Amino acid sequence: MTHSLRLSWTSAQPTASRVPVQPEKLSNYDLILQCQTGHRPDKAAFGELMRRYQSHVERVLYHLAPDWQDRSDLAQEVWIRVYRNIHRLQEPGKFRGWLSRIATNLFYDELRKRKRNAPPLSLDAPLAMADGEMDWEIASDAPGPDEDLTSREFYDQLREAIADLPEVFRTTIVLREIQGMPYEEIAELTGVSLGTVKSRIARARGRLQSQLQNYLDGV
Repeated sequence: MTHSLRLSWTSAQPTASRVPVQPEKLSNYDLILQCQTGHRPDKAAFGELMRRYQSHVERVLYHLAPDWQDRSDLAQEVWIRVYRNIHRLQEPGKFRGWLSRIATNLFYDELRKRKRNAPPLSLDAPLAMADGEMDWEIASDAPGPDEDLTSREFYDQLREAIADLPEVFRTTIVLREIQGMPYEEIAELTGVSLGTVKSRIARARGRLQSQLQNYLDGV
């Protein structure tokens, strides 16, 4: 009796081993998907994500807090929040805007904290410098301490006024006025209509103008 030998074609083929793609060769979209795989982001993929977007985080924080010396600490905290929450991002294509919102919200959280804990500033006290102390009065052709202080106080008031806005207004005005994002992109990022974006920006500007006018009238 002749026995026929059946050989499965698939079993006869050599199994091709899958070689993982190196993170630096992935597109931004695929890199974010890679970071969302598993319970925690892959370390190599997340490191590449940080490398690509670190300058964006630094730019956002610089526009918000140009005179803060600890922006690098804030940037580190931004990435900690991204690491913990990236799996919640449902649209990887909107990662950049999502990252901007994390950085912005972190800044205003920190600003409110510092506002509560800031000690009163005495204009009679000397300025503390790294190599000693110096008086406020400095002979220079540049704007004097009064003008410089007034300018810093105004921008502090501006940042605090923005911090007091409802979150939807705050996010919209920061994306538009500080980050220069187009109305259409803001609408796509926040998931609202173009008309709603323009309305929120107008209302936010009105609130800021009113609050800052009260400050200027008292100067």
